[in-house]
Amino acid sequence: MLDFARFQVLTFDCYGTLIDWETGIFSALRPILARHSKIIADPALLELYGELEAEAEEGPFRPYREVLRSVVRRLGNCLRFTPTEEEVNSLPESLGHWQAFGDTVPALRRLERRYSLGILSNVDDDLFASTAPKLGLEFDHVITAQQARAYKPSLAIFKLAEERIGVAPEQWLHIGQSVYHDVTPAQSLGLATVWVNRPSRRAGVGAVKAGSAQADLEVSTLRELVDLAVGGES
Repeated sequence: MLDFARFQVLTFDCYGTLIDWETGIFSALRPILARHSKIIADPALLELYGELEAEAEEGPFRPYREVLRSVVRRLGNCLRFTPTEEEVNSLPESLGHWQAFGDTVPALRRLERRYSLGILSNVDDDLFASTAPKLGLEFDHVITAQQARAYKPSLAIFKLAEERIGVAPEQWLHIGQSVYHDVTPAQSLGLATVWVNRPSRRAGVGAVKAGSAQADLEVSTLRELVDLAVGGES
């Protein structure tokens, strides 16, 4: 069990951990697939999305908007249809409408009373700005892929966060839904980690590539994390 008394800073992945990105992904991609008469089961679509997004994030850095557009185009290539420009743009344009999980805001508000809170997210600054009001507070630190010019699991975001946050690794806990994007790289830098293994149509993985690292703590909701991190405080 983690000793939460030693942590000063908690950092979170955003999409998938705080924001319900599976619902967001389906809301954008299902209408496209329906218009082109393409049928694919939810788990298979999430697996394909995770692979296509990871491929689009490889190589020279490009904005997350371009990554998401590329995902739609690559999805068309895989399923043998040609998306329109409107369809290509619909995925990044939908991101600002994706909603927080029901436990996100109550959990963050309890945690901010004891800890400094941060975001480490594979996103553009302006896209996160459209999401931020749904999270119910201002984070002490927001580090994005745009700022680091790299996408997790690259260590660049974590190293930029390390510079800005300025605490020892043993005082910093990183929390994320993706073992591949968050647990593995954070552990390589000596950080303690929490895997938020939320219920998913692709159980245990979601819309990301699979990872094999073992987090220090696994929870299925942020409420579980809060109960451990702040105990009986109201």
